[in-house]
Amino acid sequence: MTGFVTWLQESTAGLLTLAGVSIAVLLLLIIRAKLEPFIALIVVGLLTALAAGVPVGSLVGSAQSASDSLLESGFGGVLGHIAAIIGLGTMLGAVLEKSGGAQVLTSALLRAFGEKRAPLAMGIAGLIFGVPVFFDIGIFVLAPLVYVAAKQGGKSILLYCMPLLAGLSVTHAFLPPHPGPVAAAGLLGVDLGWVILMGAFASLPAWFIGGVLFSSWIGKRIDVPVPEEMLAASKQEGPGAATGAPSLGLVSSIIAVPLVLILLGTFGSIWLPSGSTLTGVATFVGTPAVALTITVLLAFWLLGTRRGMTAKDLSELSSTALRPVAMILLVVGAGAFFGTVLAETGIGDAVANSLDSAGLPVILAAYVISCGMRIAQGSATVAIVTTSGIVAPTVAQLGYSQPQLALLVVAIAAGSIIASHVNDGGFWIVSRYFGISVQDTFKTWTVLETILSLVGFGMAALLMVFVS
Repeated sequence: MTGFVTWLQESTAGLLTLAGVSIAVLLLLIIRAKLEPFIALIVVGLLTALAAGVPVGSLVGSAQSASDSLLESGFGGVLGHIAAIIGLGTMLGAVLEKSGGAQVLTSALLRAFGEKRAPLAMGIAGLIFGVPVFFDIGIFVLAPLVYVAAKQGGKSILLYCMPLLAGLSVTHAFLPPHPGPVAAAGLLGVDLGWVILMGAFASLPAWFIGGVLFSSWIGKRIDVPVPEEMLAASKQEGPGAATGAPSLGLVSSIIAVPLVLILLGTFGSIWLPSGSTLTGVATFVGTPAVALTITVLLAFWLLGTRRGMTAKDLSELSSTALRPVAMILLVVGAGAFFGTVLAETGIGDAVANSLDSAGLPVILAAYVISCGMRIAQGSATVAIVTTSGIVAPTVAQLGYSQPQLALLVVAIAAGSIIASHVNDGGFWIVSRYFGISVQDTFKTWTVLETILSLVGFGMAALLMVFVS
């Protein structure tokens, strides 16, 4: 028995076995036992640490002091980096949605592109509006406009909804302030400016191939009529018809502000004179939490207060929007704890050495792990957080540059959206909101997500060859 324990805790093969068993138990708890992912991550993290021989005092601390324990430092360390970003990003999306900004933006694009290019307009709307809002919220807000455009065009709704879904999906997966890329950036220690830049390079080709080319091809082969009950509801709601709607320029500017400021902070420190006042200003306003705070305050004033919202309205709007964030943050914190355990036990080093011996690139290994997590349990956020926690100790040994780390984040994010199926809430939202049968949802949405995933990873892997 002593020999087995020594083998498990000290040998590369034993540590890899422990890692494999830990991941298998994690998936069983989430899939079979239906345990909340954040609880499952904590349970597996604790059991893995104990099995690897981590002293109880180091793992959970003591009654007098627990702040430096693996549990508290691992759980809380990353939350200080990302909690404000995710919360502020959620509030920004909520005020843009409430003000009618999404309808203004999409209606303007539909007018500009015309009826023949309405599918392309819907795809661009998904790309733009997908930056500040969650994937499902984007569907809820923009679906009525899809119904109207598809009815006017007299063609399959797939021609109009698939480009929109592709735009919403790639921005949700690859770009901050969405929880997945923000969490991965925090766990891997990469600046969000680089994540935005590399995420854009990967997401735009993925959107074009999946959202434009594939959507056009599949939309001509599968005819799905517009759900009449949804069309009637959209006419009653009158999207975009509200009086005093914000201008297109205002909505576009507010969406652009945080991205521009974050990029300014990232690259200002490279391009501007070191130690200058201008560099300090760029660094300050480009800090993600500061950039999003500035943007949210602007949105509250320009889209809220100036258009008749009271302080109470804005407070209630913020409270409602932030409710789903709690579970996201718990998952991220628990995933960070699991990653900390893997690093502390030496499992990360064992994985790194094994990948090096096998000649398998870390970016490919991260993508495959993320794909497996996504297919097994359905949640993109859980897939990203768990994968980032698994590979973080390995990556720490490799001395990656910021651009390389950002591409690793993109690869993990790409894996997290592959092959959406019945264990993914997004699968059922798409099927329900656009009146697509389960069989046709597999043929369209599942394939679309797989294309977005493969192209996104392909771009990340290609760029990894050229950056240093």
